[in-house]
This record gives sequence, C-alpha cells and structure tokens, in this order.
Amino acid sequence: MTSESARSFLGFGLGLRPQHYEAVLSEETGVDWFEAVTENYLVPGGKPLHYLESVRSRFPVVLHGVSLSIAGTDPIDFGYLDEVKALARWVEPAWISDHLCWTGVDGRNMHDLLPFPHTEQTLRHVAARVEAVQDHLGRPLMLENVSSYVSFADSAMSEAEFLRELAQRTDCLLLLDVNNVHVSAVNHDFDARGYIDRLPARSVWQIHLAGHSRQGEMLIDTHDAPVPEPVWALYEHAARRLGPVSTMIERDDDIPSLQVLAAELDRARRIALPLWERNVA
Repeated sequence: MTSESARSFLGFGLGLRPQHYEAVLSEETGVDWFEAVTENYLVPGGKPLHYLESVRSRFPVVLHGVSLSIAGTDPIDFGYLDEVKALARWVEPAWISDHLCWTGVDGRNMHDLLPFPHTEQTLRHVAARVEAVQDHLGRPLMLENVSSYVSFADSAMSEAEFLRELAQRTDCLLLLDVNNVHVSAVNHDFDARGYIDRLPARSVWQIHLAGHSRQGEMLIDTHDAPVPEPVWALYEHAARRLGPVSTMIERDDDIPSLQVLAAELDRARRIALPLWERNVA
C-alpha cells in the first residue's frame, strides 16, 4: 500500500478508549472503525490486548503512535519499531501513523509533540528517517500535522509545503488533523483553507477532528471538548477538496459516553457524505 495506490476508505471512526471498551463491544453506535494508541498495546498481555483483539474482530482498526520522534536527532529506536511491527502483524491495521514532530533528545522523552523549522535541511533529515522507518516496517508510514505555538525565523517554507514535499519524496501518507490546522492558523495568522489546498490530496488518507481550548490569545490543542464550529467549517472545506477520506473524532480528556461521541461523529457524516456523493454523481 502506497499513496500512489487507491485510497482506502474506512468510513467514520473514533479513538478507542479504555472507558469505552465494553460499550464498543455491546452497543450499536454506527461507528465504522477505531484508532488505537499504539503504545497502549505494546504489552505482553492483559486486558488491553484482550479488548483490542475483541474490537479488531468486529471493526477495522488503525494504529496511532506518539513515540516515533520522526523529526528528532536521536537515532531511530529500531527496538521500538520491532515492537510496533510485531503488534501490526497481530492487529493487521489498515495503516500505522504517528506525528510529524520530535519528542525528546539525548534519550529523554519530553512527553510532548514538539515543532521544528521547515527548511530544506530538516526536510532531507526527516525524509531519510521516514524512508528508514518505512523500510523497517515494510509499509508506508502516515504522519500527522501537529498544533504549533511558536514559529522559527529559519523556516523557508510553510508546514503545508513541507508536508507536500515530504510525501512526494518518501511516498508517505498524511493524516490531516483539521483541528490542529485551525489552532495553528489562529496562533500564527495564516489561511487554514489555503493550508489544506496545498496538500497533495492523493496522500491524505485520514482526518482527525477534535476540540481545543483558549488561553489568552492562544488556542491550545487539548482534545477535551466537542468539535467547535470553526473546525466543522474547515472540515467541510477539507471534505470538498479531498474527497472521501476516513474521518474520526479524537477525545483524550473529559471523555463522554460512546453514544455521545457517536452522535457527534454523525455530524461528520452529514457534512461529508452529501459532498462526496455529489462529486461521484
């Protein structure tokens, strides 16, 4: 599977959260697929793997990591990748994703998704690491844009241009976090729709929707609230621009019931499906 092949479309999904395990397996919600946080299942056994096995027997599953540090300068952790590869052999996810960022230095994990300057030098650095990871995993890697709160004087291109060039050079896939685009656009005063328009549509295989919070003049990507109206409006633009892309809602804090999230997810269906059906017609 590469970004040159036909895009896989899973429908409309949610992040798999432990408090929803039983409901996922017992309730009819209309959720099409689930995204599992990779690191939560890199364990030798126990309840997490038991529930993941039960969920994957009923729904498509994708793996979403937070520890790859693809833009970092520490050597790639191939031991970690071996664990991810083994998990993927068992889970058979539709794809594996992580974040376009760095997460630590000198072996210290900062437990955050940290930005970097968008330059030709960093592009070559990240592209080489993406190719090494893809070779090791034996499959394309999907990378997500993160929220940004600082900018770099050395940046010679926009984040969207960086993503487009990275996908072209490595054939990696892209996970478009619409909330993160909105957050960064407000924080740095750029055109969020223009950002989406510059992405290579063929490479975007997944979309995240989420909520955020405000601290003074800054928006913060907190994933602790319903998807706000500006993000829904931006999603409508993305759906029209990109065509059918597997879409999900992320909620990491103040998590409501599965039924509440499924009802919110249905709004994504109501926005996107008419646009996609109109384009097919």
